[in-house]
Amino acid sequence: MRGFYTALVRRRRLVLALFAAAVLLCALMQQFVQVNYDINDYLPPETPSTQAIQVLETAFPGGIPNLRVMVRDVTVPEAMEYKAALEQLDGVLAVSWLDDSADITVPLAMMDQSLLHSYYQESAALFSLTVDETRRVEVVQAVRALVGDGAAISGSAASIATATVSTVTEVAKITAISVVYVLFILILTTRSWVEPILVLGGLGIAILLNNGTNLLFGQISFVTNASGSILQLAVSLDYSVFLIHRFEECRRTAGPQASREECMVDALCKSTGSILSSGLTTVIGFLALVLMQFQIGPDLGLALAKGVSLSLITVFLFMPALILEAAPWMERSYHRPLLPSFAPFGQLVCKIMLPMAVLLALIVVPSFLASNANSYYYGADYMFGPDTQLGADTAAIEEVFGKSDTYVLMVPAGDSATQDELSQALKTLPEVSQILSFVDLAGAEIPPEYLDPDQLALLESGGVARLVLTVQADSEGDAAFALVEKVRAIAEEYYPGSYYLAGVGVSTYDLMDTITGDMLKVNLVAVAAVFLILLVLQRSLLLPVILVLSIETAIWFNLALPYFAGEKVFYIAYLIISSIQLGATVDYAILFADRYMEYRQDLPRRPAIAATVSTVTSSVIATGSAIAVVGFLMGAISSNQLLAQLGNFLGVGSLSSLAIVLLALPGLLYLADPLLRREAQAHAHKEAHP
Repeated sequence: MRGFYTALVRRRRLVLALFAAAVLLCALMQQFVQVNYDINDYLPPETPSTQAIQVLETAFPGGIPNLRVMVRDVTVPEAMEYKAALEQLDGVLAVSWLDDSADITVPLAMMDQSLLHSYYQESAALFSLTVDETRRVEVVQAVRALVGDGAAISGSAASIATATVSTVTEVAKITAISVVYVLFILILTTRSWVEPILVLGGLGIAILLNNGTNLLFGQISFVTNASGSILQLAVSLDYSVFLIHRFEECRRTAGPQASREECMVDALCKSTGSILSSGLTTVIGFLALVLMQFQIGPDLGLALAKGVSLSLITVFLFMPALILEAAPWMERSYHRPLLPSFAPFGQLVCKIMLPMAVLLALIVVPSFLASNANSYYYGADYMFGPDTQLGADTAAIEEVFGKSDTYVLMVPAGDSATQDELSQALKTLPEVSQILSFVDLAGAEIPPEYLDPDQLALLESGGVARLVLTVQADSEGDAAFALVEKVRAIAEEYYPGSYYLAGVGVSTYDLMDTITGDMLKVNLVAVAAVFLILLVLQRSLLLPVILVLSIETAIWFNLALPYFAGEKVFYIAYLIISSIQLGATVDYAILFADRYMEYRQDLPRRPAIAATVSTVTSSVIATGSAIAVVGFLMGAISSNQLLAQLGNFLGVGSLSSLAIVLLALPGLLYLADPLLRREAQAHAHKEAHP
């Protein structure tokens, strides 16, 4: 490594030029990375609802209704005028209302009241729209402009359009505040006024490289887009700081006769192991997400793992060149330490570390059990709360018309008698308020050629007949999932193995069914991989157990809090945070253990603990507080409740990991010291006598 680093520092201006060119290229590439805001697009292709949607899109252009529009204080003729106007909007593929299922010239009192109240009651008309999924934002804006602010709009298209518009501005705000906070932390924890600028510059370049190379994926999810850059900023913060501190340490110990280049090579050689071990455990923690069937996991995991890898490359290649070029300014801008000594804190920890270790042991099992007993949201319907316009509109529609969803059941065309029996069986379900199909519209005895061709094309096409079910049910929850199972069971009875069922609630059911199987697998692989890396790097069996158990307890504690608070959890946030918190905060435990084992060579147990706490506290607090601030900013600023909850998990998780590492881990290391020393001596003996 020394030869490589020597060549690197000698050709540092070439390295800077190459990085500058790469950054310019990635800044351009970043503009072409697309962002996908639809959760259901990340279901595995083999799930039944995904296959159903593919069949639906092939046979019936237009898809499933994805927008509900309620217009207040209108008569039936006025509602028909609104329907005609909505149909004329560019990007609106279909509009359905009362007239599609009933003769509106009949007096309202003589209509089927259940059918009538599905579309019109209390002088309010409820329209179901199918809008082009590639143009959701402009279509929703056009619908809003047409119906006015007094109307209410909800549905998956509105949810995705809202997320598309709001996330961009919110991410920019979160990023700006995060950068200011990180700059503040760097000023406090570094010795030169120039160092914070260098560290932020290196981080900015690594983030730009990662964002640009996301073009390799073609598109990224909204979760990755919202959290990727700020997570990379937070978890990679300490790599550059550690290298700079090592460089300054080498400068102090080498004396005036050593050149800056020699000191940088020494600093790189001494810090590579520590930085690389921290980086690798973080990368592995993120890569565990790749094992999820739900494709947002691989999307986020690959982007974050690539980001941390690029941060490591930037630290080992770009930062040495930048630091050497800026060294004269660094030396002229040194200032006294702005943070007080943490020696008194080290003495305090020595007094409380054993009770804290006992407390840690006491909370392990309850935290684990509670973290696995949460109630969950699986889909997108609850991503925007009542304090947002979308949330308020959804509540307003449900207040008048109740909860509603649309299922599309597709069966082979041609057997009208069986289709009629299927329709009658489905109507026995109390949640099914209406079915729109060929047999319901024309009757089983009427030949298809007697129906209007345009109307027939909406019901039968390409050898497929479809039944559009309006159901009075939420899109998720036990009742909704039970309804999906009932509809599938009835369809299986009449068309065994030859039906397809699509809909928001159906996709959410499959989403629940898919991602609940991911949790154990992802966690086990992440923990096992991190454990193996620590086993190789630490050359100890007991130490990886202590470190991984400490961080896993912090994760379980973090995920147990919603259970005790009686709050529902977005399962996607729950699933992702486990790997993110492990990857992002296990570094604290590694750094603490490394320093302790180093001090233990010259000091007794208790003084070694005090010295370790005094030395590492500023470093882990800098990174840990940065991650916590980034998380809490996401929680406070994001209108998307999934992202907000993910942010709050990140903030609480970082603080809980910090607390366990600084307060309880010292006690565990103190108690395990005899065994750790015995392992170290056995390894040293083995190396001396191979």
